[in-house]
Amino acid sequence: MGKVYDGIDGRLREFIDAQPVFFVATAPSGADGHVNVSPKGMTGTFAVLDEHRVAYLDYHGSGAETIAHLRDNGRVTLMFCAFAGPPKIVRLHGHGVAVPVDDPRFAELLAAFPAAPDRHGVRAVITVAVSRVSDSCGFAVPLMTYEGDRELLITSHSRRSAAELADYRATRNAVSIDGLPALAAGVQPAPE
Repeated sequence: MGKVYDGIDGRLREFIDAQPVFFVATAPSGADGHVNVSPKGMTGTFAVLDEHRVAYLDYHGSGAETIAHLRDNGRVTLMFCAFAGPPKIVRLHGHGVAVPVDDPRFAELLAAFPAAPDRHGVRAVITVAVSRVSDSCGFAVPLMTYEGDRELLITSHSRRSAAELADYRATRNAVSIDGLPALAAGVQPAPE
């Protein structure tokens, strides 16, 4: 039987910090458009800021669905699954904001990730104001062995200059697959 928590307490924070991968789910407003689920990982790229706020580093990638959906409506769910040890799933529901590299708030948020393996390839910090914290059993989640982080994302971005990454954002991450603005011009408001 699942439980709803008042916030991200010590035990939940330890569980979240121990997971090498998590999943981010978003969707555009209305009945049309694509629902998106993105796997995220890499040691040092997720931070619990307080009992009701989390953040993660968003690296340049092939799409910008999460950012577009957050600009559209802010709805987001993060899911952490135990692939080792006792079966458990933790979901964080809330309102997310993408803070891109050209936003004045970016540098301050980046300081929350001192153990990040790379900062050059980061295109935004995603912050989430968490409104619901819950867990469930995870009995059907398989047991898997963690071998380590992949380095391909970091090495691929290390070959690009800051100007090339800016061009990548402007040309390949400007809109979602549904045509919603993602990393197009304009700063988002701060989370409430």
